[in-house]
Amino acid sequence: MTRLVDIAGVIRSKNAGPFELTLDVFFLDRSGWETARESGALSADAIAALYRVPKEDVLAVHWFAPALGWKAVIRRQVSSGTVGDRDGYGAQQHAPLLGLTLRG
Repeated sequence: MTRLVDIAGVIRSKNAGPFELTLDVFFLDRSGWETARESGALSADAIAALYRVPKEDVLAVHWFAPALGWKAVIRRQVSSGTVGDRDGYGAQQHAPLLGLTLRG
């Protein structure tokens, strides 16, 4: 089993406007990128489960080989800057990815 934090150089999140959040991972090398992609741990279904949101709220999942990157866009449960928002910039929402273990 491989931990995402061991094969990624960057794991981050940020707002993609007031209603969406983007999650980004950039891998250290091609091998790590392929391991993560083949594991299924970063699929739309897996992200929905990890973030405890309906699958319909995972708006996009993209693998980008030239940058050894992965990106997902999810709908924010509370829009940025409104009452109940605990992270106005969306910069701390990558935390669930830090404990992710990949199988396969």
